[in-house]
Amino acid sequence: MRRREFVALVGSSLAALPLMARAQQHKVVHIGYLMDRSGPPGVLDQGFFDGLREHGYVLGQNAEIEYRWTEGKTERLLALARELVTSKVDIIVVAGADSTKAAKQATATIPIVMASSQDAVGDGLVASLAHPGGNVTGRSVYAPELTSKRIEILKEMVPNLTKLGVLWNRDNVGAAGQLQEARMAGQALGISIESLPAQIPDGLDEVMARAAELGAGAILIVSDSSTIGNRAKIGSSALQRHLPTIFANKAYLSGGGLMSYGPDIVESFRLAVVHVDKILRGANPASLPVEQPTKFEYVINMKTAKALEIAISPALQARADEVLE
Repeated sequence: MRRREFVALVGSSLAALPLMARAQQHKVVHIGYLMDRSGPPGVLDQGFFDGLREHGYVLGQNAEIEYRWTEGKTERLLALARELVTSKVDIIVVAGADSTKAAKQATATIPIVMASSQDAVGDGLVASLAHPGGNVTGRSVYAPELTSKRIEILKEMVPNLTKLGVLWNRDNVGAAGQLQEARMAGQALGISIESLPAQIPDGLDEVMARAAELGAGAILIVSDSSTIGNRAKIGSSALQRHLPTIFANKAYLSGGGLMSYGPDIVESFRLAVVHVDKILRGANPASLPVEQPTKFEYVINMKTAKALEIAISPALQARADEVLE
């Protein structure tokens, strides 16, 4: 190739770069959004929307979301996941083990990002946090020490607590590990643990009634998409029976829970967009480590405390990261 032809070729390539960049900016990415709860989008999803904006994605301009909600029917997950695959979305965003497993079953090629998961390794969603190894990556909010910490906080709030009910979704096989952790923590604190497997949402009142009959002094709720989706029913049912509750994160407290200790789940949804953006730019999900939270917050709902006639000492309020009035 002569020098003149080479210079012309390079010049035309450089001139084309801005056009290519503009074309890339105007490409519309199609995001599948699979959630085992009811729509429309709520407080958790707002975190995800905030993350999209921070990374330059504007819904209706360069990004579109295909929503799929189970509306309380977990058995629909696989069919909904397959709908998203048929729609040829670029990426699928999920939360929780059931949604992730359904998406994995529906596709081995479309990247899947967990906005939140309890125990990504223990639930068999990824090979390891550092090296997921498949088409799934994202965020995992699980840490073994969180369950014992929540029970310690409950004991401090309710000093005469001797029996604790642990409410969990009976369809969530991953809850077994947290139930065992609760038993170990309870033994160390002189608290007996009552397992309360629930059919959610229909069996919640029945389980709360059973907890009261058994003499439980408080309820610890194992987090998953079904419990957070039914937080209002859990909160009102517990309040009706004068049972203090502790949840995994403050998003639950809008349903009337007493307190929470754990990561900010809304923040987890926002940060999940970091993985989404990297993958849409060409990163391989198999080599993108699953991230975990580094900050945990203690939140007290004073309105619920007053309804339960529990006096929250100034010292406890001062220790809380946030006090909801």
